[in-house]
Amino acid sequence: MTTDVPENKLVSIEEIKEVWSKTYSGEGKPDWSHIFPFYHEHIIFQDSIQRIEGKVKFEAMCNRLAKRCKSLEMDIYHIIKNDNVVMMDWKMTMSFRFFPAKPIYGSTRLTFDSKGLIIEQRDYYDLWGDIYDGIPIIRSIYRWFMRAFFG
Repeated sequence: MTTDVPENKLVSIEEIKEVWSKTYSGEGKPDWSHIFPFYHEHIIFQDSIQRIEGKVKFEAMCNRLAKRCKSLEMDIYHIIKNDNVVMMDWKMTMSFRFFPAKPIYGSTRLTFDSKGLIIEQRDYYDLWGDIYDGIPIIRSIYRWFMRAFFG
């Protein structure tokens, strides 16, 4: 499979699973360079922490995360596609510096333009909840706080 995205061709579910699964590796630093050709120059990326506009800034964000990670692995569980929108849910396991590997569960919505490039990516996850679940005392305080104030 080549990483060049043909014009007017939306990427298939199988291609997404294959390419995005290669992005993360339990055996070393993550590398996103092979997915960058799938993104539009004016990509809008948003997650729980940030909103980034433009491919140059998006690539810089991915490279910063790769540099900070000791390891990063992704398991994609489900992918569905409806017209030009793809949704996938996943478990991302990462470790930073001397911290043990910690799973984060989430989902991603990819929106493709008419040429088959990703024009918008929205990642959904509870970063702090997944991290705090690994810390016994803080876990119970955080979960109590979330239930008490957010339902």
